[in-house]
Amino acid sequence: MTDAEGRLVLRAQEGGMRVDRYVAEHSQLSRSAITRLAKEGHVRIGDATVEAGHRVRKGDEIAVEIPEAAPLSLEAEDIPIEVLYEDADVIVVNKPADLVVHPAYGHSSGTLVNALVARIGAQQGRAAARPGIVHRLDKDTSGVMIIAKNDVAQLALARQLQGRTVSKEYLALVWGDPGAEPAVVDAPVMRDPQDRRRMVVRAAGRASVTRFTRIAAYGAAAQRCALLHVRPLTGRTHQIRAHLAFARTPIVGDPVYGKRGDASGLGRQFLHAWRLTVRLPHAGERTFTAPLAPDLRAYLATLGPPSVTAPPFREVA
Repeated sequence: MTDAEGRLVLRAQEGGMRVDRYVAEHSQLSRSAITRLAKEGHVRIGDATVEAGHRVRKGDEIAVEIPEAAPLSLEAEDIPIEVLYEDADVIVVNKPADLVVHPAYGHSSGTLVNALVARIGAQQGRAAARPGIVHRLDKDTSGVMIIAKNDVAQLALARQLQGRTVSKEYLALVWGDPGAEPAVVDAPVMRDPQDRRRMVVRAAGRASVTRFTRIAAYGAAAQRCALLHVRPLTGRTHQIRAHLAFARTPIVGDPVYGKRGDASGLGRQFLHAWRLTVRLPHAGERTFTAPLAPDLRAYLATLGPPSVTAPPFREVA
């Protein structure tokens, strides 16, 4: 909850945990963001500032001051985007692979946000349009994304994501065959201290849960791969990719978490955000589906007919 000064205030229900981890598990802030805020003196317990590694005690009142972000210049750019749905509150798009979502170091332009600034700004007649990004897809993951067009919609969507009431469904082609029974990976993930580009399963990480079911299998046993219907119940960075690799069924074409010697030639990970179910501020609960990306559909075709199929394969094929 926030207080009259706009600070995030938490009352510790248990002791012994690092303050950065405790706040991360009870808010939408990442541990890295909390660490940075602590270094700048913005994390307090009582009247004293504390470092990220400080151990909380049961009953401690933790206050995190979140400074206003410096204004970011977002240039409008004429980039074609496929719109699946749009109203006064939100826009739902089918993001292609090779498109970065938000400007960042190394990608100051040519992003989805640059395209949306142009579209929303033109509709609303103002140049300061700021699309509300409430969830993200990796650069080379395609599929459905919802973006808020105003502050009310952004808050409503963020609350649903935090409360885990948004249903996100993905399609992933993996090396190996997990079998016909539904499976779950319940394993905490964190940034790899040895390689900051990767996430790894570690006990000290943030709670992460991914469910998946095989819907088709291709090829002989030695080179078998399977198309999975994947439901992440949490939204950690690279969660699906890291969890499927941890389950020994790495995603085909994944350059970071994939199989050593991957000879698929796909050029990107076979991961597609297929379906999203969410409650809109003024239009009720809606489900949006992004058809499987053309490059992924073409790759499936090269594998020949599947040897095993199960629903919802017919909706995908």
